[in-house]
Amino acid sequence: MLTAGPPATRCLTEVPTALIQIARRDAPLVEERRKLTDDLAEAITQAGFARHFVPCRWGGDAGDFTSLLRSTASVAEACASTAWCAALYAAHARLAAYLPEEAQHDVWASTPDVRIAASVVPPQGTATAVPDGWSLSGRWSFASGLAHADWVLLASWTQSAPCSDHPEGQREHRIFAVPRAHLTSVDTWHTLGLRGTGSNSVQANEVYVPAYRSLLLTDLISPLAGGARCHAVPFPMVAGLQFAAPILGAARGAMHAWVSSTREREWSGSQKVESAKFQQALARSSGEIQAAQLLLEQAAHRADHEMPTALNTAENQRNAAMAAEWCASAVDRLFRVQGVRSQAAGDPVQRHWRDVTAAAGHATLGFEIAATAHAQAVFDQTTQPGG
Repeated sequence: MLTAGPPATRCLTEVPTALIQIARRDAPLVEERRKLTDDLAEAITQAGFARHFVPCRWGGDAGDFTSLLRSTASVAEACASTAWCAALYAAHARLAAYLPEEAQHDVWASTPDVRIAASVVPPQGTATAVPDGWSLSGRWSFASGLAHADWVLLASWTQSAPCSDHPEGQREHRIFAVPRAHLTSVDTWHTLGLRGTGSNSVQANEVYVPAYRSLLLTDLISPLAGGARCHAVPFPMVAGLQFAAPILGAARGAMHAWVSSTREREWSGSQKVESAKFQQALARSSGEIQAAQLLLEQAAHRADHEMPTALNTAENQRNAAMAAEWCASAVDRLFRVQGVRSQAAGDPVQRHWRDVTAAAGHATLGFEIAATAHAQAVFDQTTQPGG
């Protein structure tokens, strides 16, 4: 087992400039191939995303959520697909840190720079109990970054052992860690937006997984015993951040592209843009994007510094969902006000619009679910003694 050693030289406390440059360069190839380029996958690793939440004892950074948010958003200004995969490689390593020690050794004994893809919500495929482990079969959808992953986290429904309270056992949402080489990629990712995430399906045919290489989804709710701060927050408190961060960056990228295009086309000498529709689109969209950033910064700060409670966990869910909505609204407005120019192939505003629209539709960012959790937390708090 690796020891913590000296501080890591690769972390996300600074904007990963080299990755941003490669992401900007390779963005057309990423869309065309519907997956990351090899250079991008390596640059994501070199920037420190894969190791960001890996425990220090394996040589990882056990990093914070604020730096992940800011770095992911910066990358997404150049390419949302790259940022999406980068954020998820980091987030999935945080989930893997909850695996039993022996499983963590399997994943990180050689290096903390391990790229992990996942398909854990909802449970899919089948997991059959076998001696000393499980046998996985079936298909799991939407495993982003699969083409360059070393490991994959998959989830299925399983049945707990019978007990006095539940003679027939209980249904459990169980997560399994599987080497990527044991799975088959199925080419199913043909989408309008986030084309380059390569979020294909994976197929397993009686793949054996040792019992120690699994955990329950409920294990992710409680703080990890002896873990760093990033492993002490419940999954629902930070789940939305990993999907909202690329949306924020892509929205900023759309704004930059729109301003540049509008300046070139509408600015005449020293005269300002006269059309009220352009002025209002700029003011409303820039305001929504900046407001979304403030919400996500607040959510990341809570995750990094505050004691998790039902209320601030629900507020983080609300913040992520609202930020996604505001970014989508802002970019949609910019896309529409450009008129026919947005329809041109290769238009940068259109690309960001497609990416933001696709990303904002992720189930984790659904506002109805967030609103229900938030209302429950608010009313539960106010009905407590002294509330």
